[in-house]
Amino acid sequence: MQQDILINWSPQETRVAVVEHGAVQELHVERTLERGLVGNVYLGKVARVLPGMQSAFIDIGLERAAFLHVADVWHPPAPGESLSESRANQAQIPIERQVFEGQALMVQVIKDPIGTKGARLSTQISIAGRLLVFLPQDDHMGISQKIPQEQRDELRKRMLKLAGEEGGGFILRTNGEEASDAELSEDIGYLRKAWARIKSASTRLPPQSLLHQDLSLMQRVLRDMVSDQTQSIRVDSREQFAALQEFGQEFMPAAAQKLQLYKGERPIFDLYSIDEEIAKALGRRVDLKSGGYLIVDQTEALTTVDVNTGGYVGARNFDDTIFKTNLEAAQAIARQLRLRNLGGIIIVDFIDMVRPDHREAVLAEFRKQLARDRVKTMAGGFSQLGLVEMTRKRTRESLAHMLCEPCPSCEGKGIVKTARSVAYDILREILREARQFNPREFRVVASPKVIELLLDEENQHLAGLSEFIGKPVSLQSEAGMGQEQYDIVLL
Repeated sequence: MQQDILINWSPQETRVAVVEHGAVQELHVERTLERGLVGNVYLGKVARVLPGMQSAFIDIGLERAAFLHVADVWHPPAPGESLSESRANQAQIPIERQVFEGQALMVQVIKDPIGTKGARLSTQISIAGRLLVFLPQDDHMGISQKIPQEQRDELRKRMLKLAGEEGGGFILRTNGEEASDAELSEDIGYLRKAWARIKSASTRLPPQSLLHQDLSLMQRVLRDMVSDQTQSIRVDSREQFAALQEFGQEFMPAAAQKLQLYKGERPIFDLYSIDEEIAKALGRRVDLKSGGYLIVDQTEALTTVDVNTGGYVGARNFDDTIFKTNLEAAQAIARQLRLRNLGGIIIVDFIDMVRPDHREAVLAEFRKQLARDRVKTMAGGFSQLGLVEMTRKRTRESLAHMLCEPCPSCEGKGIVKTARSVAYDILREILREARQFNPREFRVVASPKVIELLLDEENQHLAGLSEFIGKPVSLQSEAGMGQEQYDIVLL
């Protein structure tokens, strides 16, 4: 499937859209002040060891301490021991016997801070290149699982020969399948130099120092997103185009050939109404072409997607209507997961289908669409309740978490108390205050809607309360207050 990549750059923000057949499939945003940390290598300092959680908090110079679990403490496999056996054996050694408070530790971020959680770390360092991933602490030689099995043995032999005896292991990325020996050798040299710089910095710099930073979003476009299906990479900044071209010609010459400087008068994202797509991706409701729709709700623990027929009545019978809606929804859901960068546990509630062949066809279509995702996904079958449970690897904030914040009025609940409920809360609070204090007067400061209700429909109740406590109650409207906010001032 042919695709175009559009890069919109400004000093404060870089935005990347992947477009296929005129439809936006992926959105990536990187802000200069909020750049992601995944891939960064730090010289951390162990701040606290928690034996009960088999984890440790590591100070790497961020606002919140980062998190290191015992399973992410790396030790090379013993002779004759497989990688999985090594991990299982090391996980059985308590964390308190592997790290200690005050210890300086080289760590790499494997998951960005999300919500209230700090970054997740690993002591196994991996450095990504254009064709390879370098594992300097390991001798493992791996091949991407997306490469057919019959080619892996031959590629592994080539890699062992090219890597030589300098130590360290490599994983061949999918885009390295057709690479020449010269290209692979060039990548090996680049990665070894990067590791040498990291080791040198770790001996010179104090704890909490950044030793290595992963590539910027624009550079990662060339490294990770460009494929044979990519027709063009259009950049709307002359300065960034030149810098990206220089970087690409040095490390990714094939990808650099697809770079184009966008000179149009219209903003580059207007070409495919991408800003409108971003606005839709921040909403709960996603309309389908057939008339059905999705409701997407993102919570701290998981994301739920509910499929509804809406106004779709086009099929000959009800079963066909449901089947066609679910088929369209399977495609739309996979796209929304990429567009919104939703991760973690995801529960999909397709419309109930009676026929087993319909259920199998919808599930097959859903898995087919998920297979296009560059992020690892795993989907189960239909549960007894008719739900599909799936997971999508989460390494950074979702689009909504990156671009939005909780509403100050509802504090993220999505609902607020009615004006009448708030008015009754105020009346109860005045009665409570009157029993504890003896002011000359009570003054209520609240939103205009609540004050209007107290002056009109609830005026009789307010007058009765004033008479009962023997104190006057005055009202003051404050336009800047949310509906649930109020103050009771004692005068």
